[in-house]
Amino acid sequence: MCTFPILSRHTCDLLGEPYLVAYRGAFIDYHLFNIFKRLQRVGHDRIRYLEDVIFEHLHYHAGKVAVDETYTKRGRFDDDSTFMALIQKRQIAAKRLEQALLNNEVAEYEAIRYEEVIPPNPISALTMYTSRLLFDGGLPWRWRSWLLVWFLGRYLAANGWVRPFVHFTWKIKGLL
Repeated sequence: MCTFPILSRHTCDLLGEPYLVAYRGAFIDYHLFNIFKRLQRVGHDRIRYLEDVIFEHLHYHAGKVAVDETYTKRGRFDDDSTFMALIQKRQIAAKRLEQALLNNEVAEYEAIRYEEVIPPNPISALTMYTSRLLFDGGLPWRWRSWLLVWFLGRYLAANGWVRPFVHFTWKIKGLL
């Protein structure tokens, strides 16, 4: 996944709000990546990785730095509901980029309203995440499946159901 996306000015203009202030500290990279996975799904692969460029995220969970205000001012899982609430915004953004790539007229950018919902229990989380992620045909199957598992695990970890999940996912990503 591209965690440090580089976007042209034209792309930023088309997106309207490429770096949403709604996110309090997490998921802006997933948000943008999700838009470009949607484009990829309709035949416009604009994701490019630079092989000789390395960015290192100095995160305290990986033991790279001490905990600082960046992390203590917000909850670890605060942006999960934001990401879920902005699915429609990502769908619209991908459609705008697709129209531009096809040299079609692109409608004026409009901010959309959204509502964050935090499921009250694991069954509600499974139902909501399945309907919003797994059945989102605008995304490649593998990516939406991964998002479903990832967000269910985060939900369970955030609510004390599976504390080791966070540690386990960091280990899978090779950060521990």
